[in-house]
Amino acid sequence: QSKNQDKSAEHQDKRSDDKKPEQAVQNPEAVNVTGTFNVRLSLTGSVFSFSQQFRIRFGSEAEGLYSLKFHYCRNSDPGFNEPYSFVEVREKNPHGFLSAAEIPLPRLYLYMAGVFFIAALVWVYNLMKHSYSVFKIHWLMAALAFTKSMSLVFHSINYYFINTKGHPIEGWAIMYYITHLLKGALLFITLALIGTGWAFVKYILSDKEKKIFMIVIPLQVLANVAYIIIESTEEGSSEYYVWKEILFLVDLICCGAILFPVVWSIRHLQEASSTDGKAAMNLEKLKLFRHYYVMIVCYIYFTRIIAILLKFTMPFQWQWCYEFLVEVSTLIFFVLTGYKFRPASNNPYLQLPQDEDDVENDEVVTESGALEGISKVKKTSNGRDRQKESTL
Repeated sequence: QSKNQDKSAEHQDKRSDDKKPEQAVQNPEAVNVTGTFNVRLSLTGSVFSFSQQFRIRFGSEAEGLYSLKFHYCRNSDPGFNEPYSFVEVREKNPHGFLSAAEIPLPRLYLYMAGVFFIAALVWVYNLMKHSYSVFKIHWLMAALAFTKSMSLVFHSINYYFINTKGHPIEGWAIMYYITHLLKGALLFITLALIGTGWAFVKYILSDKEKKIFMIVIPLQVLANVAYIIIESTEEGSSEYYVWKEILFLVDLICCGAILFPVVWSIRHLQEASSTDGKAAMNLEKLKLFRHYYVMIVCYIYFTRIIAILLKFTMPFQWQWCYEFLVEVSTLIFFVLTGYKFRPASNNPYLQLPQDEDDVENDEVVTESGALEGISKVKKTSNGRDRQKESTL
């Protein structure tokens, strides 16, 4: 029912001397017709010219993954170069133009878009509930979740029109590419900012942390350009495989680059835990950074390696499970990241002093008659009152 695999229709002009066209390739198992395969072939040249149309019908017993291979034997002769062209190739399953591995994708993307949208609403509700400890990066995380949801919606619509019409609608495809580009950029920027501790601990990035963004952001733009070219290019063209290799390489570089800020933060916390007198708090934060590092490594390892290996080992009609596993793992990664960095008073990130002034203000005040009943106000770095504590 799909279009690429071991069983193939091969066309060879082995009787070019008598200028007779090839015979149509028939499938002996095609008893009950459930799909059709239409090809029109036109060959022109100074020596001869002919055109041909043939149809292959696959029955229910001939289900499989098929590929079409075309061989023009006259061009294999030394010094002979005869032009040829495919006028039309039409491949269709009983209920649409998508292959068996892609038929469930429109519904899958739509359902996952709904799940990500609900998760984004829950996250925004949590931000509104704990507004006293919300930072700018929390809203950036919300924007990432909504962008991911919109990207999946447009992806679902794009596949729907491919299934019904045989080709994407340009407007919907452009909307999908735009949201996909924004989603990719927001994802790596957000992960890198969390890894550097921006907004949670500091507002200024060091020079080496800025260089990470100068490397990751252009590479993400290149990766998304490569993805768009792959999506809009025929698999048989040489450009397709070049850009596919570029996409894989650039994606791995970006994934490796965002690990460096996390490693630098872990090293900084290890040094600070033994020098600033607040070892317990720093160790709690160090534990969270280590968990975050492990989460990123597991996410990259699963989506870039394990899921791809499963895709190649699954039967063709179950290959859509690759996309399902990638989307589910992304959802789990988003939820765990949000849980670790949620705005709450008991979050170890928010219990740390934000600057030197906070360290001085945290000194213990001895109890006396003059100071009895006096309270002090702690403020987070976003300027909001967090809580009041009675002086000791």
